[in-house]
Amino acid sequence: MVLVFSDNKNLTFEMLSKASELAKNLNKKVTAVIIGKTDDALAKEYISFGADKVFVAETNLESFKAEEYTDILGNIVKETGAETILIGSNKNGKELAARLGGKLNAGCVIDSNNIYLKDKKLTAERVVYSGNAIAVEQFNSTPAIVTVPSKAFDRLKKDDSRKGDIIKKKIDAEKSTSKILKVQEMKTEGVNVEDAEIIVSCGRGFKNKEDIKLVQELADVLKGKTVGCSRPIAADMKWLPEECWIGLSGHKVKPKLYIAAGISGQIQHIAGMRDSGIIVAINKDPDALIFKSADYGIVGDLYEVLPKLTSAVKEKMG
Repeated sequence: MVLVFSDNKNLTFEMLSKASELAKNLNKKVTAVIIGKTDDALAKEYISFGADKVFVAETNLESFKAEEYTDILGNIVKETGAETILIGSNKNGKELAARLGGKLNAGCVIDSNNIYLKDKKLTAERVVYSGNAIAVEQFNSTPAIVTVPSKAFDRLKKDDSRKGDIIKKKIDAEKSTSKILKVQEMKTEGVNVEDAEIIVSCGRGFKNKEDIKLVQELADVLKGKTVGCSRPIAADMKWLPEECWIGLSGHKVKPKLYIAAGISGQIQHIAGMRDSGIIVAINKDPDALIFKSADYGIVGDLYEVLPKLTSAVKEKMG
């Protein structure tokens, strides 16, 4: 059985796509897991996106706690006999996967962007050395645990006619001595960069913080309204918040259109946006690395190019 879990439903939808492919090759079934209060609507959504079964672990937990979630998921793995476990690679998922690996004495690969069978063994690939190489890792035992980052796989087309079983079971986890004192949601403006379909990003080519308005204006006329940036803008100069940071240590994105203005194209940034649909680069240096990853390149001063591009897009879109 291939088991799928994430506390982010959109990430679960994406993992169900790969889980369905693996299950077909293994002649197994796909089970999605919900931990918490029963949510029949969500369970039916998981089935429509590829799950054959949905296991609802009913608990009284009001928020994520790694120790208790590990205990619950470990019990589900043992009960279902799952051999392959896909966990969403967000903050909670990474901690959960590592703990689960220790609890089950199982192998665990973090942040895999490709999963397949080779010589009848589960094989996972992940980016290493700041994007300069791909590690290929193979499991020699089961269960095998793999965490999957957002946008690694495209979700299947929703099929509301699919049928599946919803299993509900009360599972009590062993209480942890740790306590959650406060949970505060991070406030963000506009669309999350990981969910955006159009992103206009800025880099060190900008001379002043106020000049970022040129990027925002282009994003607005493209109706994307989402601004991203490279590491120096968020981490060094603090011109934009870290939720805008795109790169290996920031957010990994997969928009339909990615425009990089004044970004040199170091491998750390490329690792965060390489899977974008169409990449447009704007840089005055014709030898900038960003052009090697771009579908379209504009060699010129961004202070001249961006206003003209914004005007042209505005005219084209009426």
